[in-house]
Amino acid sequence: MPFEFLARRQNGGRAFHPPLSGGLLIALSAALPIVLSAPAQAQSLDAQVGVASEYVGKGLGKSAGDPSLNANLEASYGAFYGSVFASTAKLSQGSDAEIITALGWRPRAAGVAFDLSVMNRDLPGTRSGVDANYWEYQADASRKFGRVSGRLRVNYTPDGFAATREAWWIEAQAATALGARARASAAFGVRSADGGADYNAWNLGVKYNLTERWAADVRWYDTDSHDLGDNYDGRLVGALSFNF
Repeated sequence: MPFEFLARRQNGGRAFHPPLSGGLLIALSAALPIVLSAPAQAQSLDAQVGVASEYVGKGLGKSAGDPSLNANLEASYGAFYGSVFASTAKLSQGSDAEIITALGWRPRAAGVAFDLSVMNRDLPGTRSGVDANYWEYQADASRKFGRVSGRLRVNYTPDGFAATREAWWIEAQAATALGARARASAAFGVRSADGGADYNAWNLGVKYNLTERWAADVRWYDTDSHDLGDNYDGRLVGALSFNF
């Protein structure tokens, strides 16, 4: 979630028209009572809200170059968690938001941290007749190698958005600390889809902790398929986050 302003509880040159409406409001109003009514024994309860210079997903711009608002709620108990993420968006089929609900498990084994989840992705505002709700299955495996931490992500959907059917997203990420406050990371992903576009995407950026609560992130996103549309072009995304 690039360019996010975070509110967490634990135990460009374009005019910005605030797009907090439609699907995002629905997602927040529906998810907040669920999260706040989580059992008292839940290990943690996290909430995040953000503003993005552009919403980016799987390496592609998803808000037509405009800023977007996003929010995330997560309740966890031990290694298990449930979450709801929502962001405003501007997609070609008329979608004005993207909502992702997930149930997951984060076990550890042999020095590897796993994150295994089942996700439902919904795109409110999509014009009638277009398939805008689908399931994804995702597995992350992360491990440290000296000063470098690595992560491999495999995401699969049997029936994706609109005309897309079976699709895979496989991404490798590496990150390392640059002193006490800065962290650099890079990722490379491959998209393969039946009925959709195949492309490679990558990003490279640095996150800097300004204080204990404030952090800034600057990241470049790009793909090898600029001819497929503006959302495949390279873009610089900034981030400013606040944690409490």
